[in-house]
Amino acid sequence: MTRVLLIRHCEPEPAAAGRCYGSLDFGLSEDGRAAARELAKAVRIDAVVSSPRRRALETAAPLAEHNGLQVEVDDRLRELDFGELEGLTYEDVERTRPEVYRAWMEAPTEVTFPGGESYAVLRARSLAALDEVRARHAEGVCAIVAHGGPIRAILAGCLQMPDSAVFRLAQSYGGVSVVDWAEGVPTVRLVNVPPAAVILALCSPPS
Repeated sequence: MTRVLLIRHCEPEPAAAGRCYGSLDFGLSEDGRAAARELAKAVRIDAVVSSPRRRALETAAPLAEHNGLQVEVDDRLRELDFGELEGLTYEDVERTRPEVYRAWMEAPTEVTFPGGESYAVLRARSLAALDEVRARHAEGVCAIVAHGGPIRAILAGCLQMPDSAVFRLAQSYGGVSVVDWAEGVPTVRLVNVPPAAVILALCSPPS
């Protein structure tokens, strides 16, 4: 049996607030770094795979260190690329790109961002990365540290949810979801639980 912990990065630095930031490489805030250290103490893992973005790597690093591991980096686990919208506030987008903003708000998984990506592209690369992670780590517990977009795509794939429903899956900073695979069939155990030791005790290695 394979158990995968899907961990959204902890809180990013304040400059990220209210902005479109997929490719922009923000690190963690002070609170985010503290949360990452606490998370590391609560989770026992056999491998950790991370998005290449600093906010994910800074969340993954304490996990790896605490468990005596090296972080494996997979570029396919990066967040959605917002293209020309990167770095803009939502108010900026609404004012300067009203048609894109309206389409985004009405059907977010159907938009291809100018110069960037669509959700379909993100979903395909995230699920491909997951398949390879599972193949490399067929036994034990593996943590994937990524972003709200890739984690929602992976959970939606496991649950066979339509794209239009993915935002029903809450993704908090530092939130942890747990999926087990037995004979290739996923079972979603937990979704977006807070990184508290009492709750993460439920994430003990599968027997």
